[in-house]
Amino acid sequence: MSQALKVGFVSLGCPKNQLDAEVMLHELYDAGFEIVSEDIDADVVIVNTCAFIESAKQESIDNIIDIGWLKKNRQLKGIVVTGCLAERYRDAIFDELPEVDAVLGVGSIHDIVKAVKSAAKGKRYSSYLDKDCVRLGGERIITTPEYYAYLKIAEGCDNRCTYCAIPNIRGRFRSRPMDELVDEAKVLEGLGVKELVIVAQDTTRYGVDLYGEYKLAELIHKISEATSIPWLRVLYCYPDKITDELIAEFRNNPRLLKYIDLPIQHISDDILRRMNRHGGSDVVRSAVARLREIPGMVIRTTVICGFPGETEADFEELCEFIKETKFDRLGAFAYSREEDTPAYDFENQIDEQIKQDRVDIVMAEQSRISEELNWKKIGEVLEVISEGWDEVSGAYFGRSYADAPEIDGKVYFRAKKNTISDGEFVRVRVTEAVDYDLVGEIVK
Repeated sequence: MSQALKVGFVSLGCPKNQLDAEVMLHELYDAGFEIVSEDIDADVVIVNTCAFIESAKQESIDNIIDIGWLKKNRQLKGIVVTGCLAERYRDAIFDELPEVDAVLGVGSIHDIVKAVKSAAKGKRYSSYLDKDCVRLGGERIITTPEYYAYLKIAEGCDNRCTYCAIPNIRGRFRSRPMDELVDEAKVLEGLGVKELVIVAQDTTRYGVDLYGEYKLAELIHKISEATSIPWLRVLYCYPDKITDELIAEFRNNPRLLKYIDLPIQHISDDILRRMNRHGGSDVVRSAVARLREIPGMVIRTTVICGFPGETEADFEELCEFIKETKFDRLGAFAYSREEDTPAYDFENQIDEQIKQDRVDIVMAEQSRISEELNWKKIGEVLEVISEGWDEVSGAYFGRSYADAPEIDGKVYFRAKKNTISDGEFVRVRVTEAVDYDLVGEIVK
């Protein structure tokens, strides 16, 4: 009996991309391949790439080149490239990255077995099936810690923001059937998942293509009824689609965490119009105000600095809004000029240094806000899901409901080593605060 082909896997980018990786991993495992954790041990390595902005593209390319060294100097036989870079630059991958043996577009993830077999033989292979027709969902190997998992409820995007290449890369918005998602949530609960993180390019659009109206609130409610998963978290919500039903679900469902990822991108009406963000500043302000009426609600947002035509007055308006709103969580990004997007050809492109300076100003202000908000938490008792032991501080760390996985800060707490399991819920009284993290002690 021949030895099973060893496959390494590198997945870059967002949780939505990670879910595609998990589906591919399951298909490889089902086909009899051995999945290895170290690339140096692999016969074939898959790089599941991101190409959302320039820095993500460069990270993907750097990873491919680094793995190419193993092909020249070790036992590696082949490299397979999947994900957004493969889709976006399908005509250039082989020419620009000659170390690559196989390429799959985002509509071809179910061809992963064919691609790996071909790459292992040193034969070039490519597949670019219609991304709007790819089968969504499927069995997967969970790559997150066993206590939390992502649930992708839709694929693609129809918002057509002028700075964003995602609709070109991922295709039109397609929701997964509600019953299918509820069944998947049940499976994840059976695997020990205690925190289910609901994701899509736009979660708040969920259901409009299948059912004719926004159905995110109903989906969350049905998952709550069908499972006993303690924490349900929702990311990537759009201000113009915050329905009364969703507000009510946040208010009334004790297992839906009072946490929302609400990317606003800007507050200047002129910039929002040029971005093709729907509803303008009034919609943003209304969504934030309605959410803030829910006791304990934590709002995370993102903003773009240096969008073409952003004046000093526009930027100052954004800064003032951030100061007055005091978002619990905020990330700022310099505008990335992406080919094949309308904004690429806009006049009045902003100098790179000015863009970065504006990001730095926003993040300095957010650091001050975050520290101020954290100091107000001293004395509070938080439910924390434990995530591990930090050798440097000699303490455990975890997250409260206010902290999404891989994004937000941590809660550190002291306890004797080897007494707390990963994924265990503990009660922690906050005793110290820093800009983004909290420190506390266990409350019995």
